[in-house]
Amino acid sequence: MARSSPPSRSATPNETFRQLRGGLSPGEFAAAVRRAAREIGERVSCDARYVGRVEAGEIRCPNYAYERVFLHMFPGRTLTDLGFAPRQTVRGRGARAVPPPRAEPIPPTAAPPPPARGREGTPPGGRIHDTEETDVLRRAFMTGGPAALASLATLGPAPPVSAAPRRPGTAEVARVREAVRDIRLLDDQHGAQALYRPAGEALRTAYELLDLGAKRSSVNDELHSNTGELALSVGWLAHDSRRWAEARSYYGEALATARVSGDPALEAHAFCNLAFLARDTGRPREAVRAAQAGARAAEGVGSERLRSLLALREAAGWAGMGERAGARQAIAQAQGAYARGSAAMTPEWMSFFGDGEFASLEGQCWALLGDWPRAAECAGRAVRVARSDPHFARNIALYSAELAGFLARSGRPEEAAAAGHQTLDLMSGVRSTRITELLADTATRLRPARGERAVAPFIERQRAVGA
Repeated sequence: MARSSPPSRSATPNETFRQLRGGLSPGEFAAAVRRAAREIGERVSCDARYVGRVEAGEIRCPNYAYERVFLHMFPGRTLTDLGFAPRQTVRGRGARAVPPPRAEPIPPTAAPPPPARGREGTPPGGRIHDTEETDVLRRAFMTGGPAALASLATLGPAPPVSAAPRRPGTAEVARVREAVRDIRLLDDQHGAQALYRPAGEALRTAYELLDLGAKRSSVNDELHSNTGELALSVGWLAHDSRRWAEARSYYGEALATARVSGDPALEAHAFCNLAFLARDTGRPREAVRAAQAGARAAEGVGSERLRSLLALREAAGWAGMGERAGARQAIAQAQGAYARGSAAMTPEWMSFFGDGEFASLEGQCWALLGDWPRAAECAGRAVRVARSDPHFARNIALYSAELAGFLARSGRPEEAAAAGHQTLDLMSGVRSTRITELLADTATRLRPARGERAVAPFIERQRAVGA
């Protein structure tokens, strides 16, 4: 006798979403979705068929990429306002207690899809990006040890998780710490874009662990500190990808975590990143205030190199306001603190802050003041220093891109083109929106000099690779 098939759950049409489409055809609405995705840096392959599946109720809850796009298109609404089912019910967690969603730390919309995908939801290799994905990622993180981030990135197989979540202990704290280290290492080598989404999932899991709470207060303190560092790491990936609002949210969450747990080192780190973000988003006065607040927090840390970095952040703020005297004074303070510092007293997250980074940050200050020759001199020094350590591939590419831009503004087009070529040579293994934008700006500035022998080939190469 043939076995009977399990009863199928009939789909309920999403009438709310159909009303939101209004008078547009499914194809026209799909085009509007794709345009909205481009506005916020997402990639979705929405077509009329996808719209039809949503309206028919076949897609009860969209993946995170579509969620971010829909909430951008219809601000102020939630997924349920758009007619979708809550994500946890679609995952089938019915019998398991699900922690309530947190307001800030990592909204589901903050995690972009991997950059190279086939049709929507199907990355290369055929794995499906569906609503079960976060569960798989969480299992990989909880069991992955030092390879946690690699497991997250590849969606590799993971052992099952028990129905009742266990409270975190020293093993989970260690895995959060390892995720932070993995993110920093891989960002140094490859840049932010490929890491942002899996890193965001790791942070989501860390906040779930905080919600569960450890039995021992010492473990809770460590978990708060490491989760704050993880929030800063994810915030930096957003920052480097030009996702300003998301970066600010992550940095702010890390600062709140530092204040709650009384962690001056984490507080100084959060203010340092906030100062950098303020500079990048055209708020130099805020950059000065944040850097100064970070310096006050750093008094309890005892690291001269940390004071040096915060002084450079302050210098950039003064330079952004055109205050040459303030910038010079802060740079001098940074030089003195850097000379007094030692690696032994430097926080682990500052592994990037060596001679090359110091030169690069100083060069950025001179660039903000319009002193392009001096900025190019600093960037050239940064490139020479960074080449001695190929581990920091992203930084070598960044410094080369900065050098190209400063040389172009200094009226040295052939040298700028040569530095641009060197940057493009490094971009095969590095994906960074910051570097991409620097190269595009340099190519634009060099167009009036495209008659020069070395300039035209760089402009064509930059256009061809889309960098």
